[in-house]
Amino acid sequence: MAPRLDFTSEAFFRDPPKAIATLRMSGPVVAVRFPLVGHVWITTTHEATAQVLKDGTNFTLRKEDGDVAGLRWWMPNYVKTIANNMLTMDEPDHTRLRSIVDEAFRRRAIVAMEPRIRAIADGLADELFSAGSPADLVQRYARILPLAVISELLGLPLADRPRFIAWANTMSSLTNVASFFRLLFAFRKMRAYLERQLQIARVRGGEGLIAELVQVEREGGQITPDEMVSMVFLLLAAGSETTTHLISGSVYELLRNPSVRDWLAQDWSRLGLAAEEFLRFVSPVQFSKPRYVRRDIELAGVRLKEGDRVMVMLAAANMDPAMHDHPDSLDLAREPNRHMSFGTGIHFCLGHQLARIEAACALEALFVRWPKLGFAVDVSQIHWRKRPGLRAIANLPVVPDGHGAAGSMMVHSQPAAC
Repeated sequence: MAPRLDFTSEAFFRDPPKAIATLRMSGPVVAVRFPLVGHVWITTTHEATAQVLKDGTNFTLRKEDGDVAGLRWWMPNYVKTIANNMLTMDEPDHTRLRSIVDEAFRRRAIVAMEPRIRAIADGLADELFSAGSPADLVQRYARILPLAVISELLGLPLADRPRFIAWANTMSSLTNVASFFRLLFAFRKMRAYLERQLQIARVRGGEGLIAELVQVEREGGQITPDEMVSMVFLLLAAGSETTTHLISGSVYELLRNPSVRDWLAQDWSRLGLAAEEFLRFVSPVQFSKPRYVRRDIELAGVRLKEGDRVMVMLAAANMDPAMHDHPDSLDLAREPNRHMSFGTGIHFCLGHQLARIEAACALEALFVRWPKLGFAVDVSQIHWRKRPGLRAIANLPVVPDGHGAAGSMMVHSQPAAC
C-alpha cells in the first residue's frame, strides 16, 4: 500500500525529495487518491514516467468516445472548449494542431527574442522596489515577466496585461472544488476575450503569434474556430504560469543558498547549466495530465487494467537516484542533467526554449541589479499555494539589502561543483 500523502500540503511542497523518496519505496507505480482527479496510478521513477509519456497507444489522454480524462459531464461547454487543446489530444489530432503552431513559431524566431526578454527583465528588476520594500517577488517580477513576454509574442495589447495577471492568480489558486468554480468564471471571461482578439486579427491582421496563427488558418490549416481559441489560451496560460513558478522557485533556492548564488554570480555563462538544474530541482510542473489505460498492461512490474487512469510524476522522475547522483541536492553544475520537466514523447513542451531563456534572463537581471537581495522574512514564513500538481510559491517577500540569512542554508542543498 502506498503511504497516504497530501499532495497539497505545506510539508509536501516544502520538501518534495523527502515525500517522493517515501512514495518510491512503495514501488515504481503506486495507487493514490489525487485531489480533483480521484483514484489514479502515479509513476515514481524516470523509466516508468518515460514509458507512459512515449506510449500513446496504451496510455491515451482520451477515451474511445473522445472524452478528455479529468473533464466531468457537468462542466460548461466553454471549459470543454478551452480543455480541447494539444495537451489533451492523442494522435492524429495532436500532430495536426502541433504542426500549425510549430509553423507559427517558426515565423517567430524565439532565440532572436532574447535581447528583448532581457530588456523586459532589466526594466522589471529596476522597478522591483519602486512601490517600497519589502516587495513580493512573485507578483512584482516572476509573474509579470513571462506574462509580458508571452503577451508580446502573441501580439496582445499592453493595456490588457493587468487582466492577464488577475486570471493567472485565479488559476494558481485552484486548490479545491470551491476555487474551481471561481476558475470557471475566469475561464468564461478569458474565452470571450480571446475570441475577440482572434476576430480582430482576422479583420485587421497585426503582429504576433495570433496573427501568424490566423494566417496559417487562411492558408488552409485544418483547425476549427474553437480549436483556435483553445490554442491561444494554451499559449497564454502555459506560456506564463509554469515559468512564473520556475523563476520564483529558483530565486528562493538561491536566496537560501548564498554560496551557490555567489558561485553563479561569479560567471553568468554558467546560467545554461544552472537553468537545467533549477528545472530539475524546482520542478514547478509536478504531474502530467491523467491518461487512460487502453488495455490490461504491465507497467514497471505493476499490472494495470483497461480503464484505469495513470499520471506521471515528473518531479519524481527528476529525483530518481537511478538517473542522478545525489538527486536531493541542488548542484548547478550537474552534468549530464536528464530531467523530465518538459516531458518527453509527442507532448514534449512546445515552449521549452522560451522558458529556458526567460529563466536565465530573469535570474541574471535580478541579481545583477540587486546583488544583496535577501528574504524579508524567515524562510519558515514562506508558503506554497495549495494547488495540486503545481509547486508554486504564494508570496516571496524580499528586500534589496538582505543577506539571505533568515533560515538560510537548506539541508539537502550543496554548492555547485566547480
